[in-house]
Amino acid sequence: MPRSKKGKRSSTKGGKNGVKGESGASDDDLASDVLSHYSSASESASVLEEGTGGGEPVDDQTAQEETEDKLKQCIDNLMDKSVKTRLAALESLRGAFSSRLLYDFLMERRLTISDCLERSLRKGGGEEQAAAATVCAQLCVQLGGGDEGEEGFKILRPVLSAIMIDNGASVAARQSCARALGMCCYVSAAEDGEDLVKSLSHLESVFTASYPNREGVLPIPKAGVSGLHSAALHAWTLLVTLCPASRLTVLLDLHLPKLQACLESSDVNYRIAVGETIALLVELARDLDKEFELEDCDTLCECLKGLATDGNKHRAKNDRRKQRSIFREVLHYIENEDYTEEKIRFGVEGIYIDSWVRRRVYETFKEVLESGVRHHLQFNPLLRDIFGLGAPLILDASIKASKISRFEKHLYNSAQFKARTKIRNKVRDKRADVM
Repeated sequence: MPRSKKGKRSSTKGGKNGVKGESGASDDDLASDVLSHYSSASESASVLEEGTGGGEPVDDQTAQEETEDKLKQCIDNLMDKSVKTRLAALESLRGAFSSRLLYDFLMERRLTISDCLERSLRKGGGEEQAAAATVCAQLCVQLGGGDEGEEGFKILRPVLSAIMIDNGASVAARQSCARALGMCCYVSAAEDGEDLVKSLSHLESVFTASYPNREGVLPIPKAGVSGLHSAALHAWTLLVTLCPASRLTVLLDLHLPKLQACLESSDVNYRIAVGETIALLVELARDLDKEFELEDCDTLCECLKGLATDGNKHRAKNDRRKQRSIFREVLHYIENEDYTEEKIRFGVEGIYIDSWVRRRVYETFKEVLESGVRHHLQFNPLLRDIFGLGAPLILDASIKASKISRFEKHLYNSAQFKARTKIRNKVRDKRADVM
């Protein structure tokens, strides 16, 4: 996959677009205050306005300065002795990093923040480690993967890996570190590939614990460990998309047979993660060799058919529905080499998710940025480069004014829902008559 030093990489697969607080306010109030400035409910580029003491609106510059002051307070609070204060600060930064672009603000403070996050990861409890790892991933996305991102990743990679492979650490912290390691490496790994190889190896050491033993028997997972294995597998799969052809061939031969055996896992979410990984690996193999054929493909397809039609009553209804949906897609791709594409809309733009590789990349950014992913797709140069969107659009006033209001959209959706309900009721009536 082509990569550049600053932009890091092009579209994943030929897309169609492509000072501690001295005030009396509590830590929770501060967290809420910062998050209110960075609400992801709005996709506009303007800073939220707040009234002053006299009730008069403040201009964008003043609001920006007030918000940055609050973020500076949060950064200072990362060094506080109180665990509650540090957790509140991490939560505030998580919300801000998710919903806004803060490149200029963070460039001046990236080393300070990296040091604080490293301290939380090394000395904090499980909850603090998990929160710090998430902010690490968001920080890499904010910095955009240039020299600054690589510098930060060099600092954070060893500690993220150490926690992830530590069996004595909190499972939640290990899981969060696995996600962060995958994202940070994808965005910020140096061109020499050393960090990529090490990250892949550490992630493998985690999820391969779910592989069958020499007798072909799957291990019985401990409580919560399947979620860790899923996170590590997803992160590993993301990094596999960066591997050169020579290494990819080795990984396919080594992991595909073992992953097929893991389709019998007792955990539904891990089964789904395995199924998606198999589809992605086959997709990469077919991109390398148009004549690629899976060994024992018939057996794999039979297993996928069983999972796509699984009706075991001892499994939760939602789990069965989710599993059947995913494995129908996986089976369809394995048999027909066809991916059912999806369009993700944001603002006046959209991207097509038209491959398993593209899907894994988007889902990873969505996990890290949560509801702020659409804002970043609109304005973050890193995501726009990865998905082939070009420079951020600058909309003029006429285009902004022509956007449908939320109330109008609600009325339209209500009308559409009523119309669909009427049509479906008619169809149900006809089915009843036939039966």
